[in-house]
Amino acid sequence: MSRLIICLTLLMALPAHADGFISRLLNKPVPGGVAVLALGDAAAAPKVTYQGKRVLVVREEGRQWLAIVGIPLKTPTGQQSALVDGKAVGFKVGSKHYREQRITLKNTQQVNPNADNLKRIERELDEQNRAYAQFSPRQPSNLMFDKPVDGPLSSPFGVRRFFNGEERNPHAGLDFAVGAGTPIKAPAAGKVILVGDYFFNGRTVFVDHGQGLISMFCHMSKIDVKLGQELTRGGLIGRVGATGRATGPHMHWNVSLNDVRVDPAIFIGHFQP
Repeated sequence: MSRLIICLTLLMALPAHADGFISRLLNKPVPGGVAVLALGDAAAAPKVTYQGKRVLVVREEGRQWLAIVGIPLKTPTGQQSALVDGKAVGFKVGSKHYREQRITLKNTQQVNPNADNLKRIERELDEQNRAYAQFSPRQPSNLMFDKPVDGPLSSPFGVRRFFNGEERNPHAGLDFAVGAGTPIKAPAAGKVILVGDYFFNGRTVFVDHGQGLISMFCHMSKIDVKLGQELTRGGLIGRVGATGRATGPHMHWNVSLNDVRVDPAIFIGHFQP
């Protein structure tokens, strides 16, 4: 009996997260981050949802199923839960401080657009939101991404932004300080699901890596892909520019999970707590 009690105690002491490579890389459970949930080793992949959206599920080689959950930037600290085959599985969201950024724009329409531009912005936002909401059955080729460009990181994810002194949405992606014309390459294999030239984002490409894991690249000077095109890891997407609302050439990259924009730095091993 005592040996049974010891075994049960050891089982209860096991960590809630799998301690494999994917967890070590991606498990950053903060607002705007990612939670990795261990789901056991059933024969079939469990179905997972979070806040009503399907969640990416992968099987780490030689290990159990994992749910890769994107956490919205406005999520309060404390307990959250996902549904795994209809049953709640809890996880804890920690805290993270995001700094402020103040930007001056000469084009005031990019701060307070007129009625015609607002109609355009609403139409374009709806189109992009539909792309973010897609959930394809394809399995991502890799979860440790390559950097889309070879250059230093500049403006980080989550920064509170003030344009001409007026607060607007936080920075939903990660910027790289690189010059105009720098090649932008796919951080992982995927399918081009949206190509456009938008009021705020300029020339833009969305790439679906599988199961709600989506990259968005914007402010490009040139687009080198077509809608529906399949990309290999490292495939050319386009060239860095300063189209849309940009103060100069740079590469802006968004990563979305379960229709939630999360910190791309997590996927390239550059997350800062």
